[in-house]
Amino acid sequence: MDPTSSTVEPTSSSVDPGVVVDLSVVVPAYNEERRLGPTLDAITTYLGDNEGRFGHWEIIVADDGSDDGTREVVTSRADPRVQLVTSPRNRGKGHALRLGVAATRGHRVLVTDADLAAPIEELEKLDKELGEGHAAAIGSRAAPGATIESHQHPIRELLGRAGNFLIRQAAVPGIRDTQCGFKLFEGDRAREAFAASRINGWGIDVEVLQHFRRADWEVAEVPVRWSHQSGSKVRPLDYAKVLTELGRLRARSLRPVDVLVTVLFLLMSVGLYSGRLFDPDHRYLVDSLQDQNQWEWFFAVTADNVAHLHNPFFSNLQGFPDGVNLMANTVMLGLSVPFAPLTLLAGPAVSLSVCMALGLAATAAAWYWLIVKRVVRQRAAAFVGASLAAFAPPMVSHANAHPNFVILSMIPLIIDRALRLCTGTRVVRDGVVLGLMAAYQIFLGEEPLLLASIGMVLFAASYGVLNRDVVRASWRPLLKGLGIAAGICAPIILIPLYYQFMGPQSYKSVLHGDNAGNSPLALLSFAERSLIAGNEVRANALSLNPTEQNAFYGWPLVALAFAIVVRLWEHALVKALAFTAIAAAILSMGPKIRIPLTDTVYSGPWALLAHKPLFESVIEGRVAMICAPALGMLLAIAVEKLAATRRLGTQYIGLLAVCMAVIPIIPAPLKAVDRSAVPAFFTDGTYKSYVRAGESIVPVPLADPGSAEPLHWQTASGLGFKMPGGYFNGPYGDDRIGIYGASPRYTSNMLRDVRYTGVIPTIGRNWQAQAKVDFAYWHAGALVIAPQPNDDKLRTAVEKLVGKPGKWVDGVWVWDLHEGS
Repeated sequence: MDPTSSTVEPTSSSVDPGVVVDLSVVVPAYNEERRLGPTLDAITTYLGDNEGRFGHWEIIVADDGSDDGTREVVTSRADPRVQLVTSPRNRGKGHALRLGVAATRGHRVLVTDADLAAPIEELEKLDKELGEGHAAAIGSRAAPGATIESHQHPIRELLGRAGNFLIRQAAVPGIRDTQCGFKLFEGDRAREAFAASRINGWGIDVEVLQHFRRADWEVAEVPVRWSHQSGSKVRPLDYAKVLTELGRLRARSLRPVDVLVTVLFLLMSVGLYSGRLFDPDHRYLVDSLQDQNQWEWFFAVTADNVAHLHNPFFSNLQGFPDGVNLMANTVMLGLSVPFAPLTLLAGPAVSLSVCMALGLAATAAAWYWLIVKRVVRQRAAAFVGASLAAFAPPMVSHANAHPNFVILSMIPLIIDRALRLCTGTRVVRDGVVLGLMAAYQIFLGEEPLLLASIGMVLFAASYGVLNRDVVRASWRPLLKGLGIAAGICAPIILIPLYYQFMGPQSYKSVLHGDNAGNSPLALLSFAERSLIAGNEVRANALSLNPTEQNAFYGWPLVALAFAIVVRLWEHALVKALAFTAIAAAILSMGPKIRIPLTDTVYSGPWALLAHKPLFESVIEGRVAMICAPALGMLLAIAVEKLAATRRLGTQYIGLLAVCMAVIPIIPAPLKAVDRSAVPAFFTDGTYKSYVRAGESIVPVPLADPGSAEPLHWQTASGLGFKMPGGYFNGPYGDDRIGIYGASPRYTSNMLRDVRYTGVIPTIGRNWQAQAKVDFAYWHAGALVIAPQPNDDKLRTAVEKLVGKPGKWVDGVWVWDLHEGS
């Protein structure tokens, strides 16, 4: 207690300092002239009548700068056990309690409000809990058995419940009522907790309870009788102030090293995306192939749907007239919807670029948080492990084009919540939270959630075999919690998933061919974008494309991981992580595994899953992404062990091995090139005079997964026109098999072939008639050819199909298909 900010005034002769005080009662007061007297009478009478139980006692009234007769009510008393602590000015309940508790000497400290809404007789219940070993017992109006004899105004009560709910979620989960002003503490622990507090307002109760929880001091929540008293100093907005105070407290409680690590992750992400991040409208990630155009369109169409209250699961802006089932595509509503304001304000290129840079940093921070909480305590070791988990070669490969495989910050949180369920402490709450998390992750990406589930099952199975006692203790609460999670998640995702699988333009599965698995060599080789050891030719020979380099951990890291497992084999966690990584690597090789440098092919374990629902659409090579966090955790464990050893030789060699394994796979910044300018025909709005209601602009050839630049034209025009074709997943044929792009038509196939080969077929009446049918199907208002390879051949083909030459208008060749044009 700061003697310059308060004074202690006994009411009469000084209290004998040699007397051992068993119970101290602290009453904070501000302008309590009317209510304080009866409160002190009730407390002194009760304690006087029960000295056999509570022993020697004292009452400390902590005056918080009152400007009425509050102090005189105390000083006029003849009982030396009633003392006054004063503050020169009003600073809040928290400050008053801090002064009052600091002045106590009791083995136990009771904190009670001046209105005595919880009768002093309830002290007996709290005292019993301390006698049973708890460090604190807090009165509760919400615990089962509590009695509310006089209620507050309904609005005030509703605000109080809402505030308590938010406080519980933000600060002290599991405690139903933090704000009931009747709490009993062990004296020394109370003085320590209040002395460490910083909040001056109503949030002091929560801060102190947080202190007890961090110190693992048990707190009992005790149902009490409670009656609302008139003249309450708590205003409806004070709950909002409590949350504000807790937010500031949380910010102050952050470890500087954790803030530094988060900043480093952000800088690493910015460095990776530096080629596009600072001018996204005019820069293009060349290794994204056509995916950047696709994703910008996803963000643009979502923002447009939000702005105009359109169906967020469907659009006919591309794939016209059939349209696109957005829920059946990786549109990431969980982010494209929250980012809609930025998309509308700055455009989809900026929104996507910011989202991916922040999302990758958030993913790294989430893995760091999980590793610190569950794997190692050493922050530097956790940083190394999280960096590998978030910036491993397969993550960097997907960072070119697939935000749904980059923004994985929910996955570590889901893993942690599942582990909480295993403890069985708060199964219902954790099950509900897990259900909400899973539902949100579905709106971020279903395939990453499926892969994460595979990883969790592999880890749980191996860890369970090694720790059967853990399985016996945890399987019941885990299954119960998973059932609760499913019950919470299902109603949220039922309609979206029905639309995805049964709605318009839904499809059964996407076939990726028989070569989507990783070669065993891919696990040992280096990725194209590795800064030191990158090998573009070899990486492309061992992968589907630059965005699907799903392994490429490099042989030094694999060798180091093997050495870590051998050295730390006695640890069950190490064994489980090793099994998870090895099993995921084998699964990622696909249904058929070819032994390198031979023609020998074996059936892989993925063959058991390849044709099962959901799994049939997975690119099995992506299963190797599970290895990234597993290897990251193994690396974190090894670094922590090395940091703890006192053998300098071992430490030097070990850290050198870690550097030699990690440095070769440090990613280089993603390649970015200048973006082709959008023709003025679209940016100036010239196209508007060529399309009528219900018509489309037909780019020649149609946009497809190999050339999706027309999607950029469409977003640059503010989504002002519809077009056939496009880059999305949609159905094909009567079996509704999933394909990339719109269902092909004769004319679209022919024009695409002309673009890629430069060969024009013989175009007679048959082709002209077919083109007329296809143009009618597309509701074509105009055909447009932009400058591109073989554009002269395309112009010749279109002139023959239409029977007239095009016109050069604002950077494109245009054929107006309206009669009389």
